[in-house]
Order: sequence, then structure tokens, then C-alpha cells
Amino acid sequence: MDVGVTVGFVFAAERRQLILEMVRANGAVSLRELARVVQTSEVTVRRDVRALEAEGLLDRRHGGAVLPGGFTRESGFPQKSHLATAEKTAIADLAASFVEEGEAVVVGAGTTTQELARRLARVPGLTVVTNSLLVAQALAHANRVEVVMTGGTLRGSNYALVGSGAEQSLQGLRVSRAFLSGSGLTAERGLSTSNMLSASVDRALVQAAAEVVVLADHTKLGTDTMFQTVPTDVITRLVTDEPPAHDDRAATELQALADQGVHISVAGPGTGTGSAAGTVHGDAVAPARRRDVPPLPGQRRNLPLGHGRPDGPGPGGPPGDRLRSAVSLGDQATARVADLAPRRR
Repeated sequence: MDVGVTVGFVFAAERRQLILEMVRANGAVSLRELARVVQTSEVTVRRDVRALEAEGLLDRRHGGAVLPGGFTRESGFPQKSHLATAEKTAIADLAASFVEEGEAVVVGAGTTTQELARRLARVPGLTVVTNSLLVAQALAHANRVEVVMTGGTLRGSNYALVGSGAEQSLQGLRVSRAFLSGSGLTAERGLSTSNMLSASVDRALVQAAAEVVVLADHTKLGTDTMFQTVPTDVITRLVTDEPPAHDDRAATELQALADQGVHISVAGPGTGTGSAAGTVHGDAVAPARRRDVPPLPGQRRNLPLGHGRPDGPGPGGPPGDRLRSAVSLGDQATARVADLAPRRR
């Protein structure tokens, strides 16, 4: 995201003014993006954000900053499209690697799911059901992909079809997977969004799918918004990006989700457009890598279909250390990294 200026060395007051302008322009900005634009470290940016929060000019959120009262504020598509772009690319690359030729899937609205759709255009024989005009547009010229649009009323802020028409068109539908995004994700409440109509359609999309895959970058972890869309025990898999090393809150949230039986697939840095999930070579992981968060012993009410369970206890230590030391597993047959699977007592 650019604000039309080139930033070299700036004093704290100038830096904080620029941070404030970025947040005002976008509604929410990640610490990574702020640090990139003002050309300083995330530690320095975090101090700046704390200072601005103390003045009541913005609110801190997990992994970023938002406008005051931004807990339930929803940014429009132009703002969202500039947020966490590298993270969304890595997440979309990894999520696309789960889709196989000839599948039927549903894809919800959002900027991350739009990135996913661009990659799904290369999967032959795929059928995609969506309420998103942007997803449909991304697939419009894919010769071997069939796109099915729901009915409904157009919601201009995110180019999605919502309302009773959209929900009714999904009745009786059954597909293998649903790919959804949202405004926030917590282990306690699951996926949520700040718009009631969008939440209602997302729930209908979930009802049509055998498995539910949530796409959420690390800035959404630990954030809760007004309307629940997918309870935690219904989420099969979370595809997210690698949280910053200092972000223990993100690591704690990921571990809590894993403990409740959610498969956690973490896309590492270096993922490029069009790449598939990487393989593991000893301790080194190729680009588009995925790290798996080891769950604590427990049982899930709604177990995902067709997944095995690794044996042996996960490493101990604080949640952040457990996440960062998680072992990546290779799947030679599919050239994908294995998913986390919960264990029964």
C-alpha cells in the first residue's frame, strides 16, 4: 500500500503522522505493512502505535492498528485489497493446493478468496459456486472451470450477492469444500464478520460443504466481530500466514484452535503466485511451506473427513515456541506438506 510519498529517515512525529494517515485511509493496517512503508522495524512501529493509541487517535488490534472503534468497522473492498497483500498471496497459493481436479467447491466473498479464485482457474474440471462477483470475474476466462453464481441482492462494498435470494439458491447444494474468509477469527467463537447479511450467506455456504476451510491472515487471529459465521467446531482447516516471531498472541490463538481440532496450515514466506505447497528437505522447507501446530490431547465433536492422526506428543513450551518449533511433514505422493490432525484421548 502506498500513500504517495517516499519515506527515508523520519523523526518520530513525522513517522506517527504517516502511520495515522495510513490507518485513516484504510481503516486497518498490519504492523508489517506499516513497518514496510515507513521503512523501520516492527518494534518501532509498535511503539508508535502505542503512543497514538494513548492519544486516542487509533486502536491497537492483534498484529496491526485500526481506527478508534474499529472493532466492528468493516472496510470496503478498495481498502481491504491493499492490506496484507503478501500474506494473502501466500495463503491463496497454499489453499489452492488442496483443490483437486474435478472437485466442486464453494468460495465466499473477500479479497483473500479472490486471490484463491485466480489460482483455481488452473484446476481442470472444477466447479465453483460463489456469491462473489470478484471470484466469478477471476474465473470468467478459465476454459475448464464451471462457475455457478447464487442469486441475491448485490452488496456494493464487497461485490457480493446477499439476502434471501442468495441463501435460497444454496438449498439442496452439496460440495466437497467451502473456502471462506471473514473479519476475525478466535478459538472461542470461530469466524465472524461485521455485516449481518454477509454472515447469513456465509452460514448457508457452510451448510453446503462437507469440509470448511477458513482463509485468514495473522492480523485477524484473536479479533472478534459482531456476527458469527462459522463456529470453531465446524471449521475443518485454517490456512493462515506465518505470524511475526514476537507475536505470542497469534501463536496462542493458533494453538487454541489446534487444540479444538482445527487443522492449522501456515504458509511461510517466499510463496509466489502459481506455486504449489512445498516439500520438506531435512530441516529446510521450500517456498510455500506449511508449518503444523501440534494439538494438545483432546477430542473434537465434528471431525473432518478423510484425515489421519499423527502419533506422539507435540513439543512443550509456551504457545509461541510450540508454533515456531512445529515440525513440517512432507507428503511425497502429493508434494504437499501434511496437515495437522487432532488426536483423541
